[in-house]
Amino acid sequence: MSATEVHTDDGGTHTVPEVSAETELSKDKIFHLLQTPRRRHVLRYLKERDGTVEMRNLAEQVAAWENDTTVQALTSDERQRVYIPLYQSHLPKLDEEGIIDYDQSRGTVKRTKLADQLDRYLTVEAEEADREEVGREPPWEFYYLGVSVFSTIVLAGAVLGIPVLTTLPSVAIGGVIIAMFSFVTLAQFMSGWTAREE
Repeated sequence: MSATEVHTDDGGTHTVPEVSAETELSKDKIFHLLQTPRRRHVLRYLKERDGTVEMRNLAEQVAAWENDTTVQALTSDERQRVYIPLYQSHLPKLDEEGIIDYDQSRGTVKRTKLADQLDRYLTVEAEEADREEVGREPPWEFYYLGVSVFSTIVLAGAVLGIPVLTTLPSVAIGGVIIAMFSFVTLAQFMSGWTAREE
């Protein structure tokens, strides 16, 4: 394996072994590289784009994913909290391992062939996230709260003599309230039953 001299920010140099596309990364190395969500986001971003990307664009998208928002809605603090660690730590680490080509002075990043070895792990994580999104239970307490609020309004309206509600028999109002609670309870039960069968 050949080596390359890399210039550091303080004017010095250090030698980094060159990594070819044929180099097989150990599982320990792969897991170490992918241990932080931020590096996984970087690799996901680069996988979706061809060629060289601007580090600023990369950092903004990673910040948006981390804050569960859009790039346009990011605050400057949210951008900075991601940009600085990427600039100082995560991108240099991936560059040092040969996963990306990171030109710190130009602010550009490019994925290398070696990154292909990490793709299957990123794909598994993306599939698990999709399954979690699909399998996530609805917030049942909000449904129950909604039915309770609606029931309270209807009952209060009937007691206070609101014209539309006074024309309905008390049995009909009670039946509607019981039916709504029964429907929400049945829906929650069926949702849990389906999730257990999967």
